[in-house]
Amino acid sequence: MKRKIIKIDEEKCNGCGLCVNACHEGAIEIIDGKARLVGDEYCDGLGNCLPECPTGAIEIIEKDTVPFSEEAVQRKKLQAKMEEQDSTPLPCGCPGTAARFMNRNMQESIADVPQNSEEQSSVQCRSELRQWPVQLNLINPRAGYLDNADLLIAADCTAYAYANFHKDFIKGRITLIGCPKLDDIDYYTDKLTDILLNNDIKSITVVRMEVPCCSGIVRAVKTAMLNSQNIVQCKEVIISTDGEIIR
Repeated sequence: MKRKIIKIDEEKCNGCGLCVNACHEGAIEIIDGKARLVGDEYCDGLGNCLPECPTGAIEIIEKDTVPFSEEAVQRKKLQAKMEEQDSTPLPCGCPGTAARFMNRNMQESIADVPQNSEEQSSVQCRSELRQWPVQLNLINPRAGYLDNADLLIAADCTAYAYANFHKDFIKGRITLIGCPKLDDIDYYTDKLTDILLNNDIKSITVVRMEVPCCSGIVRAVKTAMLNSQNIVQCKEVIISTDGEIIR
């Protein structure tokens, strides 16, 4: 098909990289000191990079080429983020990111708390966590425990606000946590999209706080389902700041 696309004059290019930052699709990279279009399918032809080029090395042309692909752009962004994360050393050096499944006996449950106040103080509740790690940033989208799983996707404050979080939410589910206010919500969306594309997910329970900024984790889940074209049963639970279930 014939369409508009950028053309870069490498002789004029000084390798400043301003066009790379201006291109939201990731179509341009600095290679051997020069800006280059890495794939026609990544360029939408809108030319956001043009005004950033100080040497006039970029122009819009029309030519026969492949169509622009938003799907290819999203795959490229996801791959880049995963490579960046994999190449970033953790502060602790740490084997704590290794995927691990805990085979909880599902017939067991957290002990019923006795009515007698003296007995209450001696009761030790047991963890219902079934896998490690739990932080969404650290989850491997192809970890074996994700296949055929019921997912709990929770804003991390919820476990502190709601007292029976293990019993009512973690039990029987694979737990993924994150903060939609402080973390990169686009990365969450990409990671969840990858999880849905590579696993047979049975259901998703999203638990968030009542504060408005916490709704971002719900949007990430819904967008991921749309991006992956994998719509699964999904339930949203909202916790108040005083620890009650609002909805």
